[in-house]
Amino acid sequence: MSKSMEGSRVPDATFKLRRGSAWAQVTSRELFDGRNVVVFSLPGAFTPTCSSTHVPRYHQLAPAFRAAGIDEIVCMSVNDAFVMNEWQAQQGTDRVTFIPDGSGEFTRQMGLLVDRSDLGFGMRSWRYSMLVRNGVIEKMFIEPQEPGDPFKVSDADTMLRHINPRAVAPPSIAVLSRPGCPHCARAKEALRSAGLEYEELVLNRDYRNAALLAFAGTGSVPQVFIDGARIGGADDLQAWLARRSG
Repeated sequence: MSKSMEGSRVPDATFKLRRGSAWAQVTSRELFDGRNVVVFSLPGAFTPTCSSTHVPRYHQLAPAFRAAGIDEIVCMSVNDAFVMNEWQAQQGTDRVTFIPDGSGEFTRQMGLLVDRSDLGFGMRSWRYSMLVRNGVIEKMFIEPQEPGDPFKVSDADTMLRHINPRAVAPPSIAVLSRPGCPHCARAKEALRSAGLEYEELVLNRDYRNAALLAFAGTGSVPQVFIDGARIGGADDLQAWLARRSG
């Protein structure tokens, strides 16, 4: 792998996209010139760390990146357009642009194309992130050369802190609910009114009652969790929101 390319222009490359039933293409200059772009590149679509952590956190922090002046967040991988489109659909994100570097040409010019034949992947991208302003690489976070798939510095939080050390990441909120529950509706409306995003898990669709008992120690809903801590029901959430705003 090469060393950091900070201070250099991004490589010239043309990316082959699939939009609907037709082929399309976008160039590096179209992606980066005159814009502030965050790129994170990873070994492969659908792989565990990429799907469970890398992409979801960039999606979650996208509003904070926009507030910090970032025009676009790009997820890049040495995969073809069909795979990247399916992965984006599975991830359910419209806040991150998925760019297939199918031939690996962009990644090769970055000096970060590596042989992952040990995993049956062939040539793939080493995991890294970078901040590009008007086509020039301002900052790179390249994962250390360690065995396996290190994930220590290319995460969304590290990049956001670099761009704006004062940025406040939104809380991670989950609401365990059941269909037709009025208190669940009240809790969700309270979160929406406070401008807070949340993930909803619905009884007998996303979890069973045994899981609710294991997580919360109670069978009542809603159960709200914020940043890994159990807040409780709708009244408990209202009290938490009051303390937060006060």
